[in-house]
Amino acid sequence: MKTSRFNLLVIIAVVAVTLFFLTRLTLLSYSWSQADLSAGSLVQVFARGLLFDVGFCAYVLILPALYLWLLPERLWQLRLHRYGMQTLTFIAFYALTFIAIAEYFFWDEFSVRFNFVAIDYLIYRREVTANIFESYPVVPLLAGVLVVSAFICFCLRRPITQALFSRESFSRRTLVAVIVLLLPLAAYAVLDQSLRTVSENTYQNELASNGPYQFVAAFRNNELDYLKFYESLDPEEASALLKQEVAEPNATFLSDELFDIKRDIVQTGPEKRLNVVLVMVESLSSDYLSFFGNKEQLTPNLDALIDQSLFFSKFYATGTRTTRGLEAVTLSIPPTPGRSIVKRIGREGDQWSLGNVLNTKGYQSFFVYGGRSYFDNMGAFFGGNGYQIVDQATVPDSEIGFTNAWGMSDADLYRQAIKVAGKVHTENQPFFLHLMTTSNHRPYTYPEGQVDIPSGTNRAGAVKYTDHAIGEFLAEAATQPWFDDTLFVIVADHQSGSAGKRALPIERYHIPLWIYAPQHITPGQVERLSSQIDLAPTLLSLLNMSYRSSFFGKDILAMNPDQERALIGNYQNLGLFDGQSMAILGLQHKLRLQEAFASEQVVEHTAQKSQSLIQKDISYYQGAAYVYRNQLNAWQAPDGGVAHSQVTAKASTLAL
Repeated sequence: MKTSRFNLLVIIAVVAVTLFFLTRLTLLSYSWSQADLSAGSLVQVFARGLLFDVGFCAYVLILPALYLWLLPERLWQLRLHRYGMQTLTFIAFYALTFIAIAEYFFWDEFSVRFNFVAIDYLIYRREVTANIFESYPVVPLLAGVLVVSAFICFCLRRPITQALFSRESFSRRTLVAVIVLLLPLAAYAVLDQSLRTVSENTYQNELASNGPYQFVAAFRNNELDYLKFYESLDPEEASALLKQEVAEPNATFLSDELFDIKRDIVQTGPEKRLNVVLVMVESLSSDYLSFFGNKEQLTPNLDALIDQSLFFSKFYATGTRTTRGLEAVTLSIPPTPGRSIVKRIGREGDQWSLGNVLNTKGYQSFFVYGGRSYFDNMGAFFGGNGYQIVDQATVPDSEIGFTNAWGMSDADLYRQAIKVAGKVHTENQPFFLHLMTTSNHRPYTYPEGQVDIPSGTNRAGAVKYTDHAIGEFLAEAATQPWFDDTLFVIVADHQSGSAGKRALPIERYHIPLWIYAPQHITPGQVERLSSQIDLAPTLLSLLNMSYRSSFFGKDILAMNPDQERALIGNYQNLGLFDGQSMAILGLQHKLRLQEAFASEQVVEHTAQKSQSLIQKDISYYQGAAYVYRNQLNAWQAPDGGVAHSQVTAKASTLAL
């Protein structure tokens, strides 16, 4: 065949597909014990993976193909242009090699291909870049990528040179260009997310994917249209079922409109205007506690607190990311498909939040974050939902003793919380502080000398420091004049890991919850199955508050056994767990059921729309999507309440 300038594209595509194949093989080896190693499954993984690999190359090479087609022959033959093309070819090899390395480390941390998290890694470059440099040997890795790229160029120097010195008529270039440009059209027609599903084993599905392709898909699927992608019920039927699910004896619905679950919650007796300090701990898996069988003694303070608190032993996170936990606890809404509401810019504010409800009771509500609250759009979310913001950017540097990529240490965060509490206490107002910690996160660094594991060693050290800082915080809080009239709530945002063989491995969502107030709470263990959307209603019930609610959650302490359930999800699968079975709504209107949780091997199979648990699952998520899209949970201060605009104005004048 006559040499063509388009051979450059062929060379780059072959290198790309080869690196994608090697990446897939490496990730398979890394997850050998979790993957399905049957011959048929592996063939499907690599065959479908090849389709995604070629599809990605087809899309990426559109602009280069147009350039090679339209560039006149006289410019192509210029020596300076050849040098430029050689440089660009090297950059392409470097980028492909870099992607392969990045995919390995991303898989190491999340056990998935690139997704919404990878997009965050680009958006929040300051925190993420610092985290990467603190966690990995970046310079040696980049040097290694450079060497590998140079080696690829050296091995392919002859065909590259031949392509650069080729001569080709415009008519022939047109013929080749048409063929090349038909490839992305074919990819668009053939490829969709359903092709990733080769097995019930999620590792297999991720291995069959292509990381860069999934990265682009994550951009496109920021918020998924529920009715388009998921199974639904007749709206009247789903609405009635949802209202039945959220109903409580002391609740009166205010509207007969579709999915309008706004209701008045009425308590008898006087309200308890106690302060509330809600500590949301980064990645505090239940697995770390001795109570749940851990033998490493990582959490002595939290383990001791169990016997002094209301401890919820069957409590579950709604998601696998911090923003999902913040969303569930703050808004009491199930995880709607796509990204968390916290991160949906322009739609994150003025919703029915725990902070807004407490503000109507005369509270001052604060979001106190160890990092900078622009990260993950947290500042806009909390600022728009009735909270005043205290974060690393608002705290004087002189008051921060230790920072890493994610922000100040937990000890520094707790000192700021005590400072805020003291200031509001002097104003004779109750306060609500929602704290979000950062220390239990890679690179696992914290102040030296606090625990017996050196800073930056591993996750165990970070967990131990997290526990140590909580112990010191509660000890210091006990010396404050507001301590006796304060409820302390400690809960995780999510588990430290979310990977599992199943679409929604319930064990990877199990988190602990403590409610501690020595003067007001009788210690005890609560074994009712529940999730983060139930925290706000439970907390308000403990305060004996009557209020107007648009929450999807219910008071855990008032649940009957047949009302117990946990809602969990990721950015695609939406689950409802009743303790015996898990109903799962998937893309392309797929319905699945997980059963036999009491056995060693959970069974997952296709489900029918007529099954009761599936219908309840649909009603929750179809309802949540409808409520969010139609703004049925938009904040409306009841008569005599504090308007959101007043809270926002006050937030802007906060001085610590």
